[in-house]
Amino acid sequence: MATQPVPAERSQTSARGVPAFVGQVVSGAALIVLLGLHMIAQHFVVPTGLRYYADVIAWLANPVVVVLEVLFLLFVTYHAMLGVRAILFDFGFAERTERRITAALWVVGAVTIVYGVVLFAAIINAG
Repeated sequence: MATQPVPAERSQTSARGVPAFVGQVVSGAALIVLLGLHMIAQHFVVPTGLRYYADVIAWLANPVVVVLEVLFLLFVTYHAMLGVRAILFDFGFAERTERRITAALWVVGAVTIVYGVVLFAAIINAG
């Protein structure tokens, strides 16, 4: 059975999605590593299985831990926004609408990251 050629507008749309796909793959791989580190450090090596508030403040006093947790926040937010974008793009919106969706998701992602970093700062400064 012969395959049919892809229409020109569909092949251009697919080519536009390649950077997002690569970003999704890279962020997914980073999340596997960062989530593994997070789970080990926050749950598996702790005697009670969960850090209490005072333990979290002491743990976040280490700058390496803060960097890893902020990286985790960045990658999980980026990965989630790309996933939502991919799902919404499957509806077949016009290119202009897709650009608006992308812009809106960048704003939501930026607000999420800023909010998370502010929370980290508040927790660190509370100790």
